[in-house]
Amino acid sequence: MNRKWADGAIAALVLTLLVGASAWGQDNTPPKPNAGPAVIRPSQAADEPEKDTAELAVVAIDRAAKADKYVFVFVYRTQDDATTAARKTFDAAVEKLAARAMFALVDVTDPLEREVVAKYRLERSPTPLVLALAPNGAVTWSFTGQLAQARFETAFVSPCMEKSLKALQDRKLVFVCVQNDKTEHNAEVMQGVNEFVADAQYAKTTEVITLDPADAAEANFLMRLKVDPKTDEAVTVFLAPPGSLVGTYKGEITKDVLVAAAQSAAKGCAPGAKCGPGSSCGPKKPANPLAQPQQPGSAAKKP
Repeated sequence: MNRKWADGAIAALVLTLLVGASAWGQDNTPPKPNAGPAVIRPSQAADEPEKDTAELAVVAIDRAAKADKYVFVFVYRTQDDATTAARKTFDAAVEKLAARAMFALVDVTDPLEREVVAKYRLERSPTPLVLALAPNGAVTWSFTGQLAQARFETAFVSPCMEKSLKALQDRKLVFVCVQNDKTEHNAEVMQGVNEFVADAQYAKTTEVITLDPADAAEANFLMRLKVDPKTDEAVTVFLAPPGSLVGTYKGEITKDVLVAAAQSAAKGCAPGAKCGPGSSCGPKKPANPLAQPQQPGSAAKKP
C-alpha cells in the first residue's frame, strides 16, 4: 500500500462570509445596474425619498442559480462617499460580466433583506462589501478595501472547487478523488472511501467529489491541492471544515486510515501525530489549499 501524507494542518478557511468592498454615490440615490423590473419595497412610505428598488436579494440569488450563473452581492449600510466609489466599480464590473453573472443589492438595514443578512452573517460586517456566490450557493470570494474590476474574475472557480467549497461551508468532510481511466488503484481507493462514507458516524456529513486530472478546467484547483495532473495513480485529497487539509493519499487507501485521520483532525492534530494528555498537538497555522492568492494591496478574503 502506498500512502502519502500531505504537509497540511488544520486550517481556517474563512467561512465567516464577511468581506469588504469600498464606497457609494454622493447624492442620496445610489446608482444601480439594470436589474429588470423595479420592486417598490412595502417598507417604503409614499412620501419617503426613493430608495434603491432592485428586487430582493433572495430573489436575485435564486434567479442566478436557476440560470446557472454566479451572482455578485453588493452589501451596504450607508450611502457615504466610500460606498459611492465602490458601487461605481461594482456596476461597471457586473455589466462586463453579464454573460456569466448576475447581481444583487443588500441594504443590511432593510427588514425585507433579513433572510439574506442572517444567512450570510452580514449584521456586523464592514460595509460596503461584495460577496461572490456560485450557482450552487457556495461563497467563492469576498471583497473588501479598494474594489478593482479585475478582481471580480478571481471569483469564478472550477466545478469541483465549487462543490468542495459548498460542502465545506455546509460543515461536511470532503474527499476529492482524483482519478480517470488512466490512473491505477481507482477501485481500491473508492472502496476505502465508500467504506468510510458508509459508516453511520460519517454518512450524512461527508461529500465525495470525483475529479478527472485530465480536465483542463480543473487545472487551477489541482494546483491548489498540489496534485500532479499527470499522476499515474489515483490521488485522494481529504478536506475538513472550515478548511483543513487533513491528508493527501496516493494510491490505495483504507477506511481505517481515513477514520484515524478524521479523528486526529478533529483533535487539532497533524496527520500521523500522537495526540493525548501532555502532547504538543494543537491547531497549527492554517494550510488552506482553497485560498485564493491576494493581489498586492488587496484586502479580499477567502471563502
